[in-house]
Amino acid sequence: MSFLKSIFSPEKKEQLDKGLSASKKSFFSKLGKAIAGKSKIDADLLDELEEVLIRSDVGVATTLKIIDALEVRVAKDKYLGTSELGEILREEITTLFKQHQEDEIKGFDAPLPNHPQVIMVVGVNGVGKTTTIGKLAYQYKVAGKSVMLGAADTFRAGAIDQLQVWADRVGVEIVKQEMGSDPASVAFDTIQSAVAQKSDLVIIDTAGRLHNKINLMNELAKVKKVMNKVAPNAPHEVLLVLDGSTGQNAFEQAKQFTAATEVNALAITKLDGTAKGGVVMGISDQFKIPVKYIGVGEGLEDLQLFHAGTFVGSFFN
Repeated sequence: MSFLKSIFSPEKKEQLDKGLSASKKSFFSKLGKAIAGKSKIDADLLDELEEVLIRSDVGVATTLKIIDALEVRVAKDKYLGTSELGEILREEITTLFKQHQEDEIKGFDAPLPNHPQVIMVVGVNGVGKTTTIGKLAYQYKVAGKSVMLGAADTFRAGAIDQLQVWADRVGVEIVKQEMGSDPASVAFDTIQSAVAQKSDLVIIDTAGRLHNKINLMNELAKVKKVMNKVAPNAPHEVLLVLDGSTGQNAFEQAKQFTAATEVNALAITKLDGTAKGGVVMGISDQFKIPVKYIGVGEGLEDLQLFHAGTFVGSFFN
């Protein structure tokens, strides 16, 4: 517990609470209307709760799992009252999260499992992909790691320029080529440079276009193959960045990218100021991929490590 306290300081918990405030307000407003005038949890209330969860962007499949779990609880104790509903929901959602989350939360200062550790970042344009890369680089650098960025999104000149801005802001090295260059070549050069300089971490940006899934799949497969030639088993993490404020659109993006490449971690951004925070629950559950980071503000430290108990505790606080 002391380790978690070191990761989730009072300041970070306060920012998390603030970031989730719009989602909490929306959810509990709907929940309050559903339970108004009711004293016990019955079939009618569960039907209304199902609608509340779906309207809160939890997703149909995940909502049905939660409702099924609640029905089991109600069957065991027929006298459960509406006053206990919040705590029961909290317990069941936490259990749902933990099925797909890693048991141990490692801070940015923890030893990396590979040297260099290679993260390939994927996601559509506009979800906060470049910003997430910049914030990750900052967090790891502050924690004492040497970081190198690779601008392998060569489809847009803007993407290369944006990553350069973040590299300058954070004070880390970047490897880039001209717009239109082979993304795999950029990835190769980046990791080769990182190996030569004994960098701890490499973060590779990739193109975010989805108009042709076959081309995307081929491109990402090529980038991964080239990485593996320089660093064994690279990329060690394929991080999909999703915009939490888009709600159900984030589900479709997750579907497309998990079909295109082997995503094994999620970063869900822009949770501050949106009422669609329920999307975190649904995406983690439906795609069985752990959420590793969440964005709850614009500050450099507002990309937080995700911990199921802390997140759900904040949501239901």
